[in-house]
Amino acid sequence: MADPDSPPADDGAGRDRDRPDPPEVVAVGAATVDRTYRVSNLPEADGGAYADRVEESFGGVGANVAVAAARLGRSAGLVARLGEDDVGARVAADLADRTVETARVRRAAGTSTHCVILRDGDGKRSIVTAGDSARRLRLDAADRAYLAGTDAAFLTAYNPEPVHRAALDLAAGGDPGAPPVVFDLSGPLAELEGRGATEATVDRWVRAADLFVVGEVAAEAYLGCTGREAAEELRARGADRVAATRGEAGAFLADDDGVHEVPAFDVDVVDETGAGDAFVAGLIDRWILAGEEPRDAGRVAAAAAALNVTAAGARGGLPHRAEVEAFLTER
Repeated sequence: MADPDSPPADDGAGRDRDRPDPPEVVAVGAATVDRTYRVSNLPEADGGAYADRVEESFGGVGANVAVAAARLGRSAGLVARLGEDDVGARVAADLADRTVETARVRRAAGTSTHCVILRDGDGKRSIVTAGDSARRLRLDAADRAYLAGTDAAFLTAYNPEPVHRAALDLAAGGDPGAPPVVFDLSGPLAELEGRGATEATVDRWVRAADLFVVGEVAAEAYLGCTGREAAEELRARGADRVAATRGEAGAFLADDDGVHEVPAFDVDVVDETGAGDAFVAGLIDRWILAGEEPRDAGRVAAAAAALNVTAAGARGGLPHRAEVEAFLTER
């Protein structure tokens, strides 16, 4: 009996979907519908807020990174699981309109993962995720071959434990032909409980990933520190390359040559959602694949993030490569 979580062997156009040619970048993670409420304030515990506008867009960390990489000129693919519901149908239709390979995106029983985002007038936001399709994702043999054949793989900590175990076997297996893997500790450990990577798995990714990415909130929860200190701590724990992001304060990139500060660009922020994903895509493009120096790669990544936040939605302002180059030329 066929695996219900695997895509069909034929995609309707006569192509063998179990044997796609892997693109340069493959992201593993969620593709979602995001419902954003523009609120008067981000409510505290027992507090409230008023929403004067409700908007829908598409997001999901895995999908955001794949789309951002494609906008930067890389061939990109996504491994994801959608539910067989209206949300899943809408996400699948959106992905079909993107220049992202979707041969390893499958639909199966369950509720599609979706997000409720509260965004204030300054672009700050809080995100609540629901639905079980993303946490029911598993990597089959075709997925693993797809990852093994790419030039760079991306995984978010929100992927379920079985996905991480399979990917770690690839990343830490000692195969000289294995692709570099970028791991993003996308949220604090408490937020990952029951649906994402455990602390022990995060510990393994510190040593196995070619680039370990961590934001301020996740760094504080996992390491008890942020910024430069977090980058140095991760290097001390065995990380090859580190990106410790700090939002509008920029980021620290660390490698064998030390810690490099990358400032953020000053732009009019409409929505911070997806900024980190655009930044990661820029690092994959320039630092991992192009082999540029950290500061140069970081500057491209910071430009991609800056342009993305100037429009609403997780991918509202995602730039094409020419737009990034023009932005940097002006500065």
